[in-house]
Amino acid sequence: MTGEITLFVNPAAGRDRGRDAAQPAARALRGAGFSVRTVVGTDADDALARARAAVRGGTGALIAVGGDGMTSLALQAVAGTGTPLGIVAVGTGNDIARALGLPVRDPARAGRIAAAALKEHRGRPVDLGRVGGRWFGSVLASGFDSRVSDRGNRMRWPAGRLRYDLAILAELAALRPIPYRITLDDGPALEVEATLVAVGNGPSYGGGMRICGGAELDDGLLDVTVVGECSRATLLRVFPRVYRGTHLGHPAVTVHRAATVALEAPGVTGYADGEPLGPLPLTAEAVPEAVRVLVPAPAVP
Repeated sequence: MTGEITLFVNPAAGRDRGRDAAQPAARALRGAGFSVRTVVGTDADDALARARAAVRGGTGALIAVGGDGMTSLALQAVAGTGTPLGIVAVGTGNDIARALGLPVRDPARAGRIAAAALKEHRGRPVDLGRVGGRWFGSVLASGFDSRVSDRGNRMRWPAGRLRYDLAILAELAALRPIPYRITLDDGPALEVEATLVAVGNGPSYGGGMRICGGAELDDGLLDVTVVGECSRATLLRVFPRVYRGTHLGHPAVTVHRAATVALEAPGVTGYADGEPLGPLPLTAEAVPEAVRVLVPAPAVP
């Protein structure tokens, strides 16, 4: 394995924590004997092109420094290539890192974990979801939650979390069931009226909301959480339970597992790892062991 490692940095992640986190992570890697090169793009497309060039050039690992958006961008460069992925999680949500047992907002420790895994030729093979040519590590969201994201992205005021909160209130006021057609593997299509449908490679999105709480990163399957038709009052009662995953026991919620999931619904955008994929219909497939992630050594019994 080459001794040169590529840090893939989003300087704006987590209110500029990405910029500050790159240095302690780089120090940890250099202290372990690796040469470190930093890649920062002018925008997402430029950053991805630079990351892919580093992978083609034989970098020993691509280490994403930022949040889930940066990790997702890194996945587009390393999935299916054999180049290992490291994660220095300093963003807002960090759901992919949490699912892998990686530290959050501790860049020096994250750098040490990546360095140790590389020196010991160790890594965890992890499944990914794929929609067309786009890979995702956590959850594909559609329905109420994706409409909140659509509305929030259209709003120019206010900034930050308040914008998201106002978008939730507006979508609650407009809440209507969505007619979905869901096809699992080669089974018959399911026609359902739903509030949202989430397809999870991993268990959570949005900074710890365990919408697909039973999803495993190495079972070769996607978890499909269907929140059926429900009133505003029911949604408001059930929603807080998503952080513990206990919403999965509610009568309005059903869970399926499949290797391939096709979703159809009018006027709905799909979001994966928090980034827009485009309007439904979309088909997601589980790709086993699509990437090797640098994770902590297993605990000794």
